[in-house]
Amino acid sequence: MRKILHLFLLIVVSNFSYAQEVNKLSPEQLAKEMAKTIAIKWPDSLTHQPGTTAKWSYDLGVFFEGMANIYLVTHEKQYVTYMKHIMDVFVQPDGSIPRYTLNDYNIDYVKNGRTLLFLYKITKEDKYLKAASLLREQLKTHPRTTDGGFWHKKVYPNQMWLDGIYMGQPFYAEWSATFNEDKNFDDIANQFILIEKHARDPKTGLLYHGWDESKRQEWANKSTGNSSNFWGRAMGWYGMALVDVLDYFPKNQPKRKLLQDILTRYATAIESVQQPQNGLWYQVLDQSDRKGNYPEASASCMFVYTLAKGAKKGYLNGKSRRAAVKGFSGIKKQFLEFGKDGLLHLNGTVQVSGLGGTPYRSGTFEYYMSEPVISDDPKGMGAFILAADQMRHL
Repeated sequence: MRKILHLFLLIVVSNFSYAQEVNKLSPEQLAKEMAKTIAIKWPDSLTHQPGTTAKWSYDLGVFFEGMANIYLVTHEKQYVTYMKHIMDVFVQPDGSIPRYTLNDYNIDYVKNGRTLLFLYKITKEDKYLKAASLLREQLKTHPRTTDGGFWHKKVYPNQMWLDGIYMGQPFYAEWSATFNEDKNFDDIANQFILIEKHARDPKTGLLYHGWDESKRQEWANKSTGNSSNFWGRAMGWYGMALVDVLDYFPKNQPKRKLLQDILTRYATAIESVQQPQNGLWYQVLDQSDRKGNYPEASASCMFVYTLAKGAKKGYLNGKSRRAAVKGFSGIKKQFLEFGKDGLLHLNGTVQVSGLGGTPYRSGTFEYYMSEPVISDDPKGMGAFILAADQMRHL
């Protein structure tokens, strides 16, 4: 591990002369700087506490996806070496993942499957494919709503959350394209179609954070089953999932056009709540003028990623391209800073937001304002790397 950190630290030294000048760095340089911060802050796992068991966390999959994209451009081996080092904490030589439990039916656990597929394709080590196949098996028996939507978790029955679309569907799509399971693409498309059908607000075009088919949850509207607010990062997850699954959809798949239409509606909705004064998006998207609401880093990065990638791929128009450029400029001004350690840091990410559970999360505006906002949250850092990588093309 020392060798990996030495490689990253060499880049710190070489870049220190311009370390205080965020705006002088290209998107590619900024992505590499953020990846370096991650590797130095978390050299062995996402925990600083000695003796603490590292968790099979979706956060890993978010920033590893950013690192994988950097590697595909630069072919600098320290990114793959670092990814292997961390994933091998979890993946055993026989491909088992002792810290993962299939029968928990937690869709969050599936996210890291894309990292496993990446490592398998790059290293050709069978253990990564075997580990990914365990996550594929989960999707075969994962509980669903009556119309076929994956539950967010077994402990959250009858519920679809926007977060879960991102956690499950890009991996499902990549697996299906890689192993010629074309029959799955109808099912993948239906996840987006169903949640839009149930959770989209006809007035704003925004999607509510979660939908409870049973309408029994305390946070659920008794008529629609929807939660009561539009959480920024939830919409961010959904958008990133859309542009990522389209990478794998066969050109002649009948529902591909439906997904592109959803993306168009989605872009119109999020562009309407982008703040003109700073180019950013707020924790609760449609209430930026309400006391306590604030620009939120991870959601802003996710929206920039989605709009930039959608524009690059030709799914979205020049308006979306301009919104991405403005958003990225706002992110650099509002959230990025180099510390005295010479590392690039990302401020302004809400640590977590959810619905139900213990302690109870009500989904009200007041609830979303109550969650802690931190610096260097790995989800936000990963989203920033992904956004910066797409901004190379703009």
